[in-house]
Amino acid sequence: MKTNISIALLFIIFLGCKEKPGKTKPQSSKAQVQKFLPFKTIELENLDSFSPTGENWKIAANVYVDRSMERTISFSEGTGVMVNIPKEGSMEHLFTNIEHGDMELEVDVMMPVNSNSGLYFQGRYEIQLFDSWGKKDPEHSDMGGIYQRWDDTREKGKEGFEGHAPKINAAKTPGLWQHFKIIFHAPHFDAAGNKIRNAKFSEVWLNGVLVHKNVEVTGPTRAAAFTDEKPLGPLMVQGDHGPVALKNMRYKLYGTKRVSIQETTMKEFESAGMVLTDMDSLTVIREIETDSISATMATGDRPKKILSYTGKLEIPESGDYLFDYKVNSAGGLFIIDGDTIVDLNGDYNLDSLGLGKKTLAAGEVPFQLIYNKHRAWRRGFSLEVEGPGIEKHALHAESSLNVNEGRPAEDIMVTVSDEVVLHRSFLMHDEIKRTHCISVGTPQGVHYAYDLASGALLKVWDGDFIDATQMWFSRGEKQLGVPSGFTVSFHGDPEFTILAGEDSIWPKTILETENFKPMGYEIGEGGFPTFVYQKTKVDIRDRMVPLEDRRALKRIIEISGETDIWHKIAEGESIVNLPDGSYIINNESYFITVPSNFGLKPIVRNVNGKEELLLKIPAGQNKVEYTIIW
Repeated sequence: MKTNISIALLFIIFLGCKEKPGKTKPQSSKAQVQKFLPFKTIELENLDSFSPTGENWKIAANVYVDRSMERTISFSEGTGVMVNIPKEGSMEHLFTNIEHGDMELEVDVMMPVNSNSGLYFQGRYEIQLFDSWGKKDPEHSDMGGIYQRWDDTREKGKEGFEGHAPKINAAKTPGLWQHFKIIFHAPHFDAAGNKIRNAKFSEVWLNGVLVHKNVEVTGPTRAAAFTDEKPLGPLMVQGDHGPVALKNMRYKLYGTKRVSIQETTMKEFESAGMVLTDMDSLTVIREIETDSISATMATGDRPKKILSYTGKLEIPESGDYLFDYKVNSAGGLFIIDGDTIVDLNGDYNLDSLGLGKKTLAAGEVPFQLIYNKHRAWRRGFSLEVEGPGIEKHALHAESSLNVNEGRPAEDIMVTVSDEVVLHRSFLMHDEIKRTHCISVGTPQGVHYAYDLASGALLKVWDGDFIDATQMWFSRGEKQLGVPSGFTVSFHGDPEFTILAGEDSIWPKTILETENFKPMGYEIGEGGFPTFVYQKTKVDIRDRMVPLEDRRALKRIIEISGETDIWHKIAEGESIVNLPDGSYIINNESYFITVPSNFGLKPIVRNVNGKEELLLKIPAGQNKVEYTIIW
């Protein structure tokens, strides 16, 4: 459907918190606790972490892909990056010294134009590495695909089978670093060696997009190093197909042990308010023994209750444990052996960060989980844990996360057909809710989101347009539009300002800029909007259009004014001007290309550890053009 949507602002009231129950304050603040336990790193100072291999594998400091040449990658001397440059007589695969069963792997890869490689878990089950930039309908052989199996004895034309295409093409353009996060479960065997469970890719994430979930593989995929199946095997990187570079390789190895809850009792109280005070002052209205913990145990229709679970955690191994407690109501606490590990006392939802880490000895340890369901229309909590060699898993019952109860059978989507669609909504950007946003959906399938208040391009993506479920379902409490494709985010700061000099600090908010006046937008040729602003005797017109058959957005800015004005094109930890004249932002996110005949030269400067790509636009009539490619 095509939709024009206008929304009212929501006023959000944050309630203060009183002193919380529990023997101690939280062990770690949100800023201190990492979202996961540490990975082991495969150091790339040399190839010592791998079995001996061919000369096609090199260790380098940096790599560069010339996007005008096929299957070509160059590198500079140094360490930190592993690169494969196959050639006749040297096209060997690369095998890790470690052998793995269940494994979580994170790695960055870079693909040259039309190049091809693969990550083989246990040397047997392939996640495809391929230059699939811009392909509309990805197949199993595209970037992030689970490659097919092969059997020469099958009917001709059907030798290949069981390949799994990624749900969405999240592949970046050649020459950009692309991030994989993969959770792989090895096949299981009984005491006699018979396979009792297939290998499975539980999750495959490519560039932040979940492209596979719970996909079983019944046997080794095509071109595997081994045709049998075993509990353990090495990770293999394919070396005989095409050039590829890898860096930031890290992993966790998992066993089968899990944390469990024992001897648990649930007490139910009436919820007196949003903030928990002294639990001893409340009257117990129900007490039961239970073998699970769930938000659904609260009694009544839309109940406002406090549930307090006490029991023991059975800890299988000594070491550090990370607990992740999320609530979709007025909050709660998670306490271990009298210490408050996670403090969510107040008003929280499932997006809130509720992490706590504690070192525990193997054996039993007492716990208490308090859940304050004071928000009648909200419900649900989750408690998950990971530990030494223990994959993150749920301690709550599946019924506890019933936040989707009563939701529509399908998400409420705003789609695009043959006309440009404009969609107004709130939008999340860097964990901050932007309230004056417009998303522009195009027939070319390349979309973007823009902050009308500050004149900032926030995000670009391709694929489906906007998920508006959080705007239109039930209360529409969050009022959020959610981009539905593979998304790249930008700095989000005001993009135009007047600087006293080249070293002046760039404003972070519109309140720090002077005389910046949004003038709305005009619909022009093709239905594309032009955003209009005034800034201290300078008129700004900002327009963006997609390029045909490419994941790219062309930006055209027209400036008319009596004074010089600066434009912030990009910001990142790293901005590099490449040999082809383009700029690579963050060394992995996106390219900025400026026309070769463009008369103005951007500058790269470092401010407080961040690099900024700035353009000084002189007074008078000027037109600025550049292209964003991702």
